[in-house]
Amino acid sequence: MKLNTLKPALGSRRKSKRVGRGHSAGQGKTAGRGMKGQKSRSGGFSKVGFEGGQMPLQRRLPKIGFYSRGAYLKEEVRLHELSLVEKGDINLESLKNAKLISAKTKQVKIILSGKLDKVVTVDKEIKVTAGARKAIEDLGGKVDLEANDG
Repeated sequence: MKLNTLKPALGSRRKSKRVGRGHSAGQGKTAGRGMKGQKSRSGGFSKVGFEGGQMPLQRRLPKIGFYSRGAYLKEEVRLHELSLVEKGDINLESLKNAKLISAKTKQVKIILSGKLDKVVTVDKEIKVTAGARKAIEDLGGKVDLEANDG
């Protein structure tokens, strides 16, 4: 076998149609483009999604979803992560210093995930879920209840 004798198996490659080469070629005159209209003409094309002036599908359907502009200001902290805070007082500043939340965060909620291994006092500016509050108070910690609805 030599490289110059290699060719595909018989019947595996179909010959392409030579359109627009006269009647005897089988695809003469209109070359499979039909009779009239924009698509039959050379250079005639339409935009993606164009429906001939009819209201396009992407404009007929309703818009869904949105991007919440305030979502990046809120964060959740897991209960077991509170052990990374040096002092027992939990507030926004102490969580930022412990690198548990970003500097832009305005609202924090503590959720029940993992186990707490030290006594903490949660400031009123931080929300706490019911399960997390019970876990903190069972260890002897304290949650300021003024603003904490969970």
